[in-house]
Amino acid sequence: MMALPNSLRADAERIWQAAIGAVDPQALLAGAPAELLGPLPAGRIVVVGAGKAAAGMAAGVEGLLAAAGFPAARLSGLVSVPEGCGRKLASIEVRHTRPAGVNLPTDRVVTATAAMMESLGRLGPDDLAIALVTGGGSALLAAPRDGLTLDDKIAVTRLLSAAGASIGELNTVRRASSAVKAGGLARACTAGRLVVLVLSDVIGDPLDLIASGPCMPTPAEPGVALDLLEAYGAIAAGVAPRLVASLRRDLAMARSRPSAPAGPNWQTAAGCCVSHRIVGNNDTAVEAAAAAARDLGYETVVRRAAPDTPAPLNHAAAIGLRLAVEGSELSARATQDGRPRAVIEGGEATVVIPADHGRGGRNQQTVLAAVAAAANWPAGLLVASLGTDGEDGPTDAAGGVADAPVARTLGADRAALGWALARCDALPALERAAGLVRTGPTGTNVADVRIILARP
Repeated sequence: MMALPNSLRADAERIWQAAIGAVDPQALLAGAPAELLGPLPAGRIVVVGAGKAAAGMAAGVEGLLAAAGFPAARLSGLVSVPEGCGRKLASIEVRHTRPAGVNLPTDRVVTATAAMMESLGRLGPDDLAIALVTGGGSALLAAPRDGLTLDDKIAVTRLLSAAGASIGELNTVRRASSAVKAGGLARACTAGRLVVLVLSDVIGDPLDLIASGPCMPTPAEPGVALDLLEAYGAIAAGVAPRLVASLRRDLAMARSRPSAPAGPNWQTAAGCCVSHRIVGNNDTAVEAAAAAARDLGYETVVRRAAPDTPAPLNHAAAIGLRLAVEGSELSARATQDGRPRAVIEGGEATVVIPADHGRGGRNQQTVLAAVAAAANWPAGLLVASLGTDGEDGPTDAAGGVADAPVARTLGADRAALGWALARCDALPALERAAGLVRTGPTGTNVADVRIILARP
């Protein structure tokens, strides 16, 4: 990362690094209670999983089992991760299945998913399966339903993402088009038990939405999926007509896969007992960031994200405006009484991307919007927003940061700033102003962290 120009930037880096470090998946599992996995089996253990944190979680599982004396010869597995998030493990294969910064499934994802489901289907009642479910898992675990293709899934995901669909809406459509999501991974398992370890990237930790619920028996809701496709213009645009036809057939037959209650602990038709454990989430990162801010001397307010924030308030432009207004108020109070202040909050903004768009991501767009909303940026104010995974949209940046020098550079040409904001072209604008945050892939993912720092 570039050298930080002042103490505000240095403080901000310490705070966001504390947030990322707190959700390191291997460390989270190393500190987990011994009973996390339940009784170890007389037979084998197979580990499967997908997501940006899957390799770290797999390393943590290997460590837990080694400490418990479980024989390495009876442990195997496969996890699917993006390039840059892998590592070599003793017993579990870590497979890179998609490029970094491209949050879409690939043929390699489909092949890996099929291998996972096949391995789970070879287990017996004396065996244990462990599924690692982490942020980014929806694109790293893919098995299109019969009659659908990978291209169908990609086309719909691209359209919904560009239109500003929330992660919940995206995953509702993904569940309805997949044979592995909405409990499909669990239904493939013939072990006696399946323990699902979850590192949540969805606010509120809804197990049916994290990685689209591969081990949750959630109804696929074809009617809801069709309503979303219509609302976002996919049907009118003729995108993925095979998926639309398939959902309409499901709806006509009143088919809502599966019929079991959507609880975190359940039993499959094959007799496998499924249980879920959340090992970390956005609150974990936010609390760690807040602790770091307090250690640096800031009077700190913590604001946890609400899972039901109305869409207009969750748009990057609205969040940027709010951060700018609150930051100016904090700066004025800090100047008045000499006490530095901080706000740490979690969440995940949405962005509606125009057809003629540039390069950027939701965090960069949020910071650019904050700068555009501030008529006069206070000298002692900093605003940052970044993804804990180190990726922000299809870019190599984790997010953006604005202090007085960045705001001054961007504000020198208000017309160019407005144009960059309208075109979602935040990356080059922030890069010219030295306002990008680049952490590289972090190997974890619990959504985003936003920071306001105000010093006298």
